[in-house]
Amino acid sequence: MILSAALVSGYAVILGSASGRAPSPREIVFSAALVAGYLAALGFVAVRARAAREYADFSLARRSLPLALIFGSLCAAYVGPGFSYGFVAMGFKSGVLFLCVGLAYAVQNILVGVFVAPRLRSLSGCHTLGDAIGLKYNRACQVIAGIISVGLCVGFAAVMVSALIDVVTGLFHIPGWVVAVAAIVTTTLYTSFGGLKASVMTDALQFTLFSILMPAIFLYELLWCLQNSAVTFTHELVTATSEGFRSTPPVEIIGFIVAWFLGETAIPPYANRALATQTTRSSRNSFILGGLFSVLWFTIMISLGIVARAAQVGGTPVAIVPVRERDVLLTLAKTTMPMEGYVLLLVALLSVIVSSLDSLLNAGAVAFTQDVVTPFAKVPDRVLLIYGRVATAVIATVAGIAALAVPSIIKGLLICYTVWAPAILPALVFGLWLRRPRVLAGMLSMLTGVAVAVSLQFVWPNVVGIPPILLALAASVVAYFLGHIFGGGLMRCASCQR
Repeated sequence: MILSAALVSGYAVILGSASGRAPSPREIVFSAALVAGYLAALGFVAVRARAAREYADFSLARRSLPLALIFGSLCAAYVGPGFSYGFVAMGFKSGVLFLCVGLAYAVQNILVGVFVAPRLRSLSGCHTLGDAIGLKYNRACQVIAGIISVGLCVGFAAVMVSALIDVVTGLFHIPGWVVAVAAIVTTTLYTSFGGLKASVMTDALQFTLFSILMPAIFLYELLWCLQNSAVTFTHELVTATSEGFRSTPPVEIIGFIVAWFLGETAIPPYANRALATQTTRSSRNSFILGGLFSVLWFTIMISLGIVARAAQVGGTPVAIVPVRERDVLLTLAKTTMPMEGYVLLLVALLSVIVSSLDSLLNAGAVAFTQDVVTPFAKVPDRVLLIYGRVATAVIATVAGIAALAVPSIIKGLLICYTVWAPAILPALVFGLWLRRPRVLAGMLSMLTGVAVAVSLQFVWPNVVGIPPILLALAASVVAYFLGHIFGGGLMRCASCQR
């Protein structure tokens, strides 16, 4: 965070405001005060969170997190680069097409809150999604789920690091590997020592800032940067949406909707928050409220992209021509906003990316210790805490290296969604709702889902013209039912295997 703020302050002082003039002393002082105030608030939250002294603190914060913190943390987790400036870019390019995709995500959150999160929270002794799968099937299934969870946390974290590299290198022309190292070191330090509580509390602070700032930016752009705002906005909305639907095949739209509907369902950071709540009711309500908030959030992000198509400064049209498509939000803010607002946006944007990253690192480390280590040996709590901290550093390092190969934010997220949904969701959902789930069914479903998704994503891409997530999910469900039909002899015995 300190690195982010220092970079942003330096950028403001050296380059000045969007018009290219040198910043006035008032602008410099006010921008520095904004950064200092934000860092002071963040530091206060970090101190309040304190270092995790036991594994129970590191993994689930002793299941002591109230509804407000979980709600804020969930929202901050998905208000990352993909769902912020990624969606602004999509609104700029294709209008409300991606709002339909975003609404699928909102519906998923609400359904998870109603049907999945309460059942997860009601399972006693579970620290992770793999724990829940192990409880419903057996330890072998738990290990498989744990390996998948760690791998997907690495993938999602790589996307976050890639987004951070995009923003920072685009502003300062710093080599990507330098940005990756700085992000890894900074995030690993406070995540490994503070554990889940530090992650959740900093996420909640950043959610508060972003949930106020982005609607304010939208209102500013709509009221002051669009002439005849309602007429102009409506015209650009219709034009962009028509272009989006004409240029996107229907099967691709279906693939997007399915990916956003299922791709982040119960991913490890979200599952950990469902398990860390004080009560089952809090677990349910946090996801429902998060889903409702996401409707408002996606609407604002898409609308900002539409505003960028016809922005004006002082009544003069301004061509928002980003160097890269994903830079629409930053280009819009830089071109039309006062320097102070632009500085605050940069600080908030960089911090939210880091907050999504710390959630993934913590979830991946907990999945590794709980699902990959503990099934094979009883490890003392103090040693388990050390394993968790080391795993945090290792996952961050691997994610930093993998970030250099991420094609783009949206494509990177789609790759992760394509693997996660088929690999975990059928085994998880059927396991939670069937009275007697069978081991073979869960095992076949997870292994088939991973194998088909990876093959269609990397080995034979677009082999049949159908989005890989649809084929992989269908194969995973078929494998589950075959395992359920023929796996009666491998039905789990709770008394002898746990």
